[in-house]
Amino acid sequence: MSYKLTEYSHGAGCGCKLSPGVLSDILSGSEDQPFFEHLLVGHETKDDAAVVALDKDTAIVSTTDFFMPIVDDAFDFGAIAATNALSDIYAMGASPLVAIAILGWPIDRIPATEAGRLLAGGRSVCTRAGIPLAGGHSIDAPEPIFGLAVTGRVPLAQIKKNKDGQAGDLLYLTKPLGIGMVTTAQKKKLAAPEDLELAKASMLTLNQIGSELAQLPYLHALTDVTGFGLAGHLLEMCQAAHLSATLWFDQLPLFEFVPKYLELSCIPGGTRRNWKTYGQHLDVSAAPETAPLILADPQTSGGLLLSVDPARQQEFESWLQAKNLPLQPIGQLQHAENKPVIRVV
Repeated sequence: MSYKLTEYSHGAGCGCKLSPGVLSDILSGSEDQPFFEHLLVGHETKDDAAVVALDKDTAIVSTTDFFMPIVDDAFDFGAIAATNALSDIYAMGASPLVAIAILGWPIDRIPATEAGRLLAGGRSVCTRAGIPLAGGHSIDAPEPIFGLAVTGRVPLAQIKKNKDGQAGDLLYLTKPLGIGMVTTAQKKKLAAPEDLELAKASMLTLNQIGSELAQLPYLHALTDVTGFGLAGHLLEMCQAAHLSATLWFDQLPLFEFVPKYLELSCIPGGTRRNWKTYGQHLDVSAAPETAPLILADPQTSGGLLLSVDPARQQEFESWLQAKNLPLQPIGQLQHAENKPVIRVV
């Protein structure tokens, strides 16, 4: 029997995340926690992972990420969830050391053998990243859930924080947008197989380049784009650094299938929750009317958003070319006149 995992869950991938507004409410009292001098990065600036100083040269990076199925096949689901979880480590400029699994499984509805295939998918990605999947924890759950808790290591000088972006920095994005739309189309049984394959290939691409990017002194800030969409994660970067930004809509990298699924109204619920939370911080008056649906589209295992010194643009783009990662700027950070805002033109 073939089991289509997306039929057993109400959400898909990072689209399952609580909205930024709800998360903010949940964390509203946590600023009262005691001070820990070795905690270099906590949740205050909404960075991708926690960072704790190990000694005068090195820090430990810790993160966890899990969600419900975004594809039907168990092996692929496990592999995508693992790739997504590892991304937070790379987004801090770190290298992973070890992972442990987080598994929720409806054992009365889907056999344990499928959960075994899921773990095999997760382990295959960990092996590709050069780390062990060394254990984990499982529960009986009403819907399939899978992810990883990952520990990494980073030189102190290489940590890339959201607050380190500078006015004038050029913005780059390493993967195209539109994952939320095609996975919503899949749940509606409207997705073309070739579009799902494109999306799967992107979601299975590790963001390992982050560890190398962090070694470039002119790359100031680095984050990954996941469930809050490009606009949400850029806004976190802006708010942390007390900056605004301009996005050049025509320069945004999009999957070629995006117009088709916009026309079919394949819009994730997470898109509307995202926009309701932070849309007031964006000026889209000069952008196409579909801009909010693209900017707030929740990505799963999305790309890295980079903030780069504009004086080093040619050098940086030559470096990218040598890594077979040709990119062009999608926008620029700027001084904030009042509160941080993102203008889309």
